[in-house]
Amino acid sequence: MPDLSARRIATVRHHMALEITHDWDGVIATFDHPRYELLGPGTVFDGEEAVRGYFAASRTPFPDQGNEVISIAADDATDTVLVEFWLTGTHLGPLLLPSGIVEATGKAFRIRMAASFEFAPGSDKIVCERPYYDQSAVLKALDLL
Repeated sequence: MPDLSARRIATVRHHMALEITHDWDGVIATFDHPRYELLGPGTVFDGEEAVRGYFAASRTPFPDQGNEVISIAADDATDTVLVEFWLTGTHLGPLLLPSGIVEATGKAFRIRMAASFEFAPGSDKIVCERPYYDQSAVLKALDLL
């Protein structure tokens, strides 16, 4: 594995670990430019302020949200690292849905998903994270659908 691939994989593992501990300054530092493109709902969070807002909104209902890497691979030809993982959490706070607010149920979820991490050419800094998931999977896992 080329050194750049190894550094990129290490960056992604570090980034994901920092998300679990809510070290948002550390997560932001893994980016060249903070950007999330959520490819379930099609929402984009571009720039540090927007990304920090996403962190706050997503951790309010699931403060213990975590991830468990299943597999990870780098492709230098496309400046991308692909990760498959389990997303876990417990519904401990208010969840804002288009139909209204769902108060905490105390129920846990574990869903399988994937994400791609795009890097600037020749760099180990992330320019975009793109999680891929069924946006109803968490709601189904919590028996809310």
